[in-house]
Amino acid sequence: MTLRVVIADDQEMVRSGFRLILESQGIDVVGEAGDGRTAVALARELRPDVCLLDIRMPLLDGLEATRQLAGPDVERPIPVVVVTTFDLDDYVVTAIRNGASGFLLKDAGPALLGEAVRAAAAGDALVSPSITVRLLEHFAPAGLAPQPTTRLTEREEDVLLAVARGRTNAEIGSELFISLSTVKTHIASIQSKLRARNRVELASWAWMSGRMTPR
Repeated sequence: MTLRVVIADDQEMVRSGFRLILESQGIDVVGEAGDGRTAVALARELRPDVCLLDIRMPLLDGLEATRQLAGPDVERPIPVVVVTTFDLDDYVVTAIRNGASGFLLKDAGPALLGEAVRAAAAGDALVSPSITVRLLEHFAPAGLAPQPTTRLTEREEDVLLAVARGRTNAEIGSELFISLSTVKTHIASIQSKLRARNRVELASWAWMSGRMTPR
């Protein structure tokens, strides 16, 4: 099934470039917006598989647009990939709390852009794991993680750390010598205990709890 995407960025050249790259990979761009307010309205109307949102936009920034589309109170959330310049945007934790599924560098190449959209739509892996982990390492404040509802098991701790390192389900299974279905079961259990909505929130929790330390 063809993936459907809405792109929001206040620079028309950026939107056009993203559109060309995605459509060349068989991904359908069903809508474009130059501001956050229009992006939210378009996404609610068109129900795309993924929204690609810049952080800095007029009328409504990407952080608030993310909250309205994927936040904890949204009944039918839409996966959001936040576009960041990395060295300037210190809004990563806010984006995670607002429901972002992952992050993409603004100068990402064609392959990474397609990977980001497909990963967010599948919900199977952190979006561009190496970038997401670098962002969390740089910005996620230690010591601010809420306590889990139930203590994590030793195996769940292993899986959580692998997620925080940006590993996919297949990679986690290979590293820990467990089946793919077992990995998914552990991740579902961890998400329930941590009240996390996606893998980025799991990784963020691992960093904020002090389980991960900067290299």
